[in-house]
Amino acid sequence: MIHLVHHPDYVAPAPRRSQYQWNKNGLVRDLLRAEGAAFTWHQPKPMPRHWLEAVHDPDYVEQVLTSSVPPEKERRIGFPVTPEVARRSQAVPGGTYLAARLALEHGFAANTAGGSHHALASTGAGFCVFNDLALAAVRLIEEGTVGRILIVDCDVHQGDGTASLTAGRPEIATYSIHAEKNFPVRKAHSTLDVPLPDGVEDAEYMETLERTLLPLLESFAPDLVLYQAGVDPLAGDRLGRLALSYDGLVVRDRWISGVMTSRGIPFASALGGGYGEDALEVSRRHVASILALGQGVAGRALQV
Repeated sequence: MIHLVHHPDYVAPAPRRSQYQWNKNGLVRDLLRAEGAAFTWHQPKPMPRHWLEAVHDPDYVEQVLTSSVPPEKERRIGFPVTPEVARRSQAVPGGTYLAARLALEHGFAANTAGGSHHALASTGAGFCVFNDLALAAVRLIEEGTVGRILIVDCDVHQGDGTASLTAGRPEIATYSIHAEKNFPVRKAHSTLDVPLPDGVEDAEYMETLERTLLPLLESFAPDLVLYQAGVDPLAGDRLGRLALSYDGLVVRDRWISGVMTSRGIPFASALGGGYGEDALEVSRRHVASILALGQGVAGRALQV
């Protein structure tokens, strides 16, 4: 049984002048529902304002929640923050937080949105409004639910916002494996950054992931992992510079699932990036990722 988190507000109308695929979250939901009854669905509560303000600047939180984000910040985000986008932006971090709580209970849970790793303290960026990964991690630490959280980011873009927002918090570590020459131009400093040259394919990617992530898992010994499961390392992704195959993405996620499950580390996934002209193709990538992560947990449970 895979535990999935979804909120109706994830499916927001597309704002004008937006290149983000706003129907992606609805397609992911529908494709997962079509898979059958092997899921338990959960609806999160929107993240309370004071939780948002524990990570983001209160003035910026006010701008988002009142749909009064200045044009220069909207340009950095990549779309206008309409009232519908504001509601979505508050629901998504609530979903990642709920997925984390469910993972602590069941071993794994997936949010059908999120992974907004470019959002910074006082502005959004790169299609990200609030940083759900940092928000969930900070909240879980501050309420004493867990003592140590590792954020593993396998998106093709560096998790600069997540690294910046959690810097100086020894209870939270960040790992980012990404295309070195891709967005953002100015990188932040994660606990461990693994920049890759353009065109890296399946075998080299997996060798690098294993060689770099396993020592960090051993040394940091997290109580929980938040996983940014971006599917934009795929060859041909509109905003990617790596060259993984469809099978390579599945191998990656099965490996992540197996590593966490074999070590008894609960983990929750957020959707992350994936871009292309065909929204259905992109959504199928995300669905394959969630299924690979969940089936890895189920397979391990059957072996035990």
